[in-house]
Amino acid sequence: MRVFTTRKMPRAGIDLLEAEGHTVTQWQENRELTEAELIAHSKETDGILLSGRRKVDTAFLEACSHLKVISLFSVGYDNVDVAAATKYKIPIGHTPDVLSKATAETAFLLMIATARKTFYHHKRIAKGEWDFFDPTAGLGQDLHGKTLGILGLGNIGFEMAKYCKNAYGMDVIYHNRGNNEQAEKELGAKKVSFDELLAQSDVLSVHANLTNELKGIFNTGAFGKMKRNAIFINTARGGIHNEEDLTRALENGTIWGAGLDVTNPEPMDKNNALLDMPNVSVLPHIGSATKETRDAMAALAAVNLIAGLKGEKLPKCVNPEVYG
Repeated sequence: MRVFTTRKMPRAGIDLLEAEGHTVTQWQENRELTEAELIAHSKETDGILLSGRRKVDTAFLEACSHLKVISLFSVGYDNVDVAAATKYKIPIGHTPDVLSKATAETAFLLMIATARKTFYHHKRIAKGEWDFFDPTAGLGQDLHGKTLGILGLGNIGFEMAKYCKNAYGMDVIYHNRGNNEQAEKELGAKKVSFDELLAQSDVLSVHANLTNELKGIFNTGAFGKMKRNAIFINTARGGIHNEEDLTRALENGTIWGAGLDVTNPEPMDKNNALLDMPNVSVLPHIGSATKETRDAMAALAAVNLIAGLKGEKLPKCVNPEVYG
């Protein structure tokens, strides 16, 4: 069958698809497809491997209701109208689990970089400002024995909690819909309300999917309930925080610092005020950016596609109700 990918994909996934006899066409340009272009390519194919910010909305699904499967090169699926896909009997695949460690490492990196103002000091060197030693200037803060709060203690959040517990002896609190019994048993994690998470966290790290309930939940009100020494970390989705409110909270000293691998919007403007703050670290959404992780994501995305093209249940399916 015919497969279209919206990015040039790692061979680990392409090889699996071609070994099954499928013909793979890859988008070669370094830009997002327009909706019209995506529809045109998808009409000529049986399944698509989707990466990037292009929306899979009702209009697209109506135009391409013939698709046997849509496989996402991501864990998150907030760019997909899942209800509409289910209506048209199109299973949606995604890539959980395989990027948990890499993304948690990025959150851990951002926490340390922010606490020690690493990006700021690197810029000082580049500007020729590494000169006079002032024992009171540019100081960061310790992480040992602090409290880590996690919103969304799933696989990625659990890895982040392990790193923080083992490296810095941090206490772990979390807010979830359900309980994470493994984290409670192995790490002594304590489930708390959202307001308690805000009030008690020295570092608050977000690892939740972007839902309507969580969209913009970190706003002026939320930041106002956090500790003045708090560090806010977001490696999940930029839409979970209001970026203007975050900027004001940092400028006003409402919270101490922030580390972001996701921004709102993406990509971030090069003149964004956050990039010049000494207590802020920003990365361009590279949470899964290791060769091993991207290969594993491509392979899982391909396995989802192969199953969907055969009419079989996807191993990692966003909308399993499609099979009902």
